[in-house]
Amino acid sequence: MTRRPDGALLPKGLPDTAIIETAPAKINLALHVTGQRADGYHLLDSLVTFARDGDRLTMARSPTDQFSVSGRFSALIPTEAQAGPAGNLVLKARDLLRQALTERGVATPPVAIHLEKNLPIASGIGGGSADAAAALRGLSRLWDHAMPEADLQALGLRLGADVPMCLRSTPLRATGIGEDMSLLDTLPAFALVLGNPLKGVSTPEIFRRLSSKSNPPIGDLPEIADRTQWLDTLSNLRNDLEPPARALCTEIAVLASMMEHAGARLVRMSGSGATCFGLFDDMDAARHAAAGLLKQRPDWYFHATETMGGAYS
Repeated sequence: MTRRPDGALLPKGLPDTAIIETAPAKINLALHVTGQRADGYHLLDSLVTFARDGDRLTMARSPTDQFSVSGRFSALIPTEAQAGPAGNLVLKARDLLRQALTERGVATPPVAIHLEKNLPIASGIGGGSADAAAALRGLSRLWDHAMPEADLQALGLRLGADVPMCLRSTPLRATGIGEDMSLLDTLPAFALVLGNPLKGVSTPEIFRRLSSKSNPPIGDLPEIADRTQWLDTLSNLRNDLEPPARALCTEIAVLASMMEHAGARLVRMSGSGATCFGLFDDMDAARHAAAGLLKQRPDWYFHATETMGGAYS
């Protein structure tokens, strides 16, 4: 790694002009499954926020297209030589955006992309979707063409239902299959610990095991601006995917219990799991809890971070 004048670390060989995009972890504070469309997609009502930490993409012009990866979970990411674009959302995002811009007459020269993979794979916190969204944002800057937001969102939806919300990476409420979004401007920032037993769970199997696919939506949210009020509201909501996920992966219940004993104000699974989050009073408490949890299970993933607050929080 090399360090450029602004302090950013760059993978070896990439120039100082490289563009860096963070791919923040997506956290479903609540997730209600409210129905299922004829095409099989499930209808959701979810309160979503994003952590200040996550994966990181670095992009620069290059004589040929290149892709490299580093980080704790890099071994699980297929490279272009191994699997091609079909197995890698970052490469699919690159190719989809290139096609769209080429059709508009925009030059899209070769790029080198480096992914620093810090988030667990297939863990319910939108890692792949966040990476794809970061690629769309960064390559739009690198190729110097700002697509209309609606067009970029449409491209994101072709990559996955979570990509449009990851493109925004700000607190929001998502309905439909995730593409209908409204901002949660008063949602405060939360100190939290992310934990994952590093055991994969099958999202299709979790949805298949849902006892009901037509559950009550979140409903109207009160005019909330106070952190305590938000915690009270969140505690009355749920993640409908958590019960079937716990049945498939017993470690989720163990993880949630550990977080509760560590002092979390609220513990819940995110997405389809197996990542759980615990909300804490402040970052000191979150860091202390994460350190203690890691001592108990050094083979699991724990990370203390803070979420992004809404515009008026």
